[in-house]
Amino acid sequence: MLIVLSCLTLILSSCTSLAPQRAASDQVEIPAAWSAADVSAQASATSLAQWWSRFDDPLLTCLVAEALQANTSVKTAQAALRQARAQRDVAAAGLRPTLDGSASAQRGRVGGGSSSNTFKAGLDASWEPDIFGANRSALDAGNATLRASAASLGDVRVSIAAEVALGYIGLRAAQARLAIAEANLASQLDTQEITQWRLQAGLVSSLEAEQSRSATEQTRAQLPVLQTSIEQSRHALAVLTGQPPAALATLLAAAGPVPQAADNLVLSFPAETLRQRPDVRAAEHRVDAALAKVAEADAARKPSFRLGGSLGLSALTLGALTDGASVVSSLLAGVSLPIFDGGAARAQVRAQQAALEQADTAYQATVLTALKDVENALVALRGDRERLLRLNLAAESAGNAARLARQQYDSGLVDFQVVLETQRNQLSTQDSVASAQADLGADHVRLYKALGGGWQPDGQDAANDPNRTPRS
Repeated sequence: MLIVLSCLTLILSSCTSLAPQRAASDQVEIPAAWSAADVSAQASATSLAQWWSRFDDPLLTCLVAEALQANTSVKTAQAALRQARAQRDVAAAGLRPTLDGSASAQRGRVGGGSSSNTFKAGLDASWEPDIFGANRSALDAGNATLRASAASLGDVRVSIAAEVALGYIGLRAAQARLAIAEANLASQLDTQEITQWRLQAGLVSSLEAEQSRSATEQTRAQLPVLQTSIEQSRHALAVLTGQPPAALATLLAAAGPVPQAADNLVLSFPAETLRQRPDVRAAEHRVDAALAKVAEADAARKPSFRLGGSLGLSALTLGALTDGASVVSSLLAGVSLPIFDGGAARAQVRAQQAALEQADTAYQATVLTALKDVENALVALRGDRERLLRLNLAAESAGNAARLARQQYDSGLVDFQVVLETQRNQLSTQDSVASAQADLGADHVRLYKALGGGWQPDGQDAANDPNRTPRS
């Protein structure tokens, strides 16, 4: 009896919980407003659902819709979500009883004597009462992992939509730059022809003719680079939409304007933005899953109980199973008491606590990255607006200067060096305008993505926690 009491004391002492509540970690300070915003944030922020339609480009809208359906990364994330849902169902099944059916037929012979037959059929049932919550914790972890997978799918969809928009803007910018280069090349060819005439007439030297030819060829050398960029952009967009690289060559052959979004976006508060970011919500759910796994590992150190029973029929003939067969039944109750495992169970708890700390740190890093993404996008948007305004003024003046220099050169009022300089300046400023327009459109895309890209939690997540605020 003394030995038994000592063992029970040891068992109960070993069942002391090693999984305290989640310790308070370093908090991430969330600002009340965006420091780089031109206007203050408002509670009624602009809805970002289908933000790509704000560019008013039907082809862009079509490409994004196709990518969200056929992109391989989206399909992979959808499969991961189905896997998480199935694993959650496996964990939920651990809370329910199990029922198995069995049947057997046996024929035996002893020595050279007569043989005998035995036929059996029965049902076996078992159930583990979840006294210490191990199975419930596993289900909680499965639910949190499922929500994290759903948010990860949203994050993939937001990223793919942004990649398509950025690729499309890059394509249109390359087409615009190609048109600018071709127009300037045509002007330079005209100038080169005039220079050749003046050379033949003895009005200029061969130096000016060579300078004109050099400038023309430099401009001509830019065309293959821009054409290569256009083809590569088409290939990237085709792959993003789940098609072979050359599938969109015809659809995207014609040039189009660089998409520009309206500047009437009303920002939400930083805390609200974090709720709208799928990557932040996914990281938060991973923390919940890690916390549940700590509780599951701690519960595994405690005694487990099992109830089981069987009910069957046994007869010497197959027909007798339903008529006069012997009824065999049993009932079993058992308990498993962990006594000594070399510290494996305690080590498993510590391992899950370390995993919880990693998930918590990853969540904080995700929040900080989200705040940085929005601030960077706002700074870039403000700077590129000013830059585009100045470049438009510069391009207008450069065009006027190029025309005046050409006219004065034809009249013999200026030398050829002035014409070359003004033509180079015109090409450079016009090319910079096209690049700045693309940068401004890309800034809007990055801002929409940083603000959450229009993602909303699914119905289950929202119903469970409608007013949930970020952990930090």
